[in-house]
Amino acid sequence: MTHDPSLWPLLGVAVIILGFVLRFNPLVVVAVTAVVTAVAAGFPVQKMLATLGTGFIKTRNLPLILLLPLAVIGLLERHGLRQHAQQWISRFKSATAGRLLIVYLAARQLTAAIGLTSLGGHPQMVRPLLAPMAEGATEARLGALPDRIRHRLRAYAAATDNVGLFFGEDIFVAFGAVVLMTTFLHEAGIDVEPIHVALWGLPTGISAFLIHAWRLRRLDATLKRELDGPRSVDPSTPSAAPSRTPGTKES
Repeated sequence: MTHDPSLWPLLGVAVIILGFVLRFNPLVVVAVTAVVTAVAAGFPVQKMLATLGTGFIKTRNLPLILLLPLAVIGLLERHGLRQHAQQWISRFKSATAGRLLIVYLAARQLTAAIGLTSLGGHPQMVRPLLAPMAEGATEARLGALPDRIRHRLRAYAAATDNVGLFFGEDIFVAFGAVVLMTTFLHEAGIDVEPIHVALWGLPTGISAFLIHAWRLRRLDATLKRELDGPRSVDPSTPSAAPSRTPGTKES
């Protein structure tokens, strides 16, 4: 005799969605979700507390691991890391924002494909190094940049990191998504090796690289066209009024 599974534990999904929509503290939302799910599933109080305590003991060093690199990066930025990156890249006359981001895209995708996903990232690579270098390369070739161009370069730098990581880690044989797919197929009676799933990610990864590299090549041409043409007045930069010699009259 089969029994229909209880759907009450799914209340935890509703709690976590509601908590994130209302922008509550993520730690509080996750803790409340765990308690609600455990109560709905009929877990004894002792077992629920033991599970929460075990999870806390296993992950108590995680905040320290995450916060220490951020503190180091913040200290480096305070001592001029961004400025030094801009000055260094401006020495290369052939460097452009598009070429720089294409090189980073290739490096990010290749390292992610062998499991080194922590070598890049927004806090530790894009914000302190990649975006300032893209701005410095563009400024060295095309002059002072308005804020809208700086923001666009920063967005392209962040997007390049996302594309390289997302489509690179799909090729890694021990990536969580690859393991999940092979496990799901195995339970459905289809035996597939993880290496085969990873290899089938190669065409997608190559296509993603070519498409985004083409967009980055277009970025150089677009910036040159916009900055070489008549520039619109940027409200963030003071407008320089034409100087007139005292005593002269306008014709």
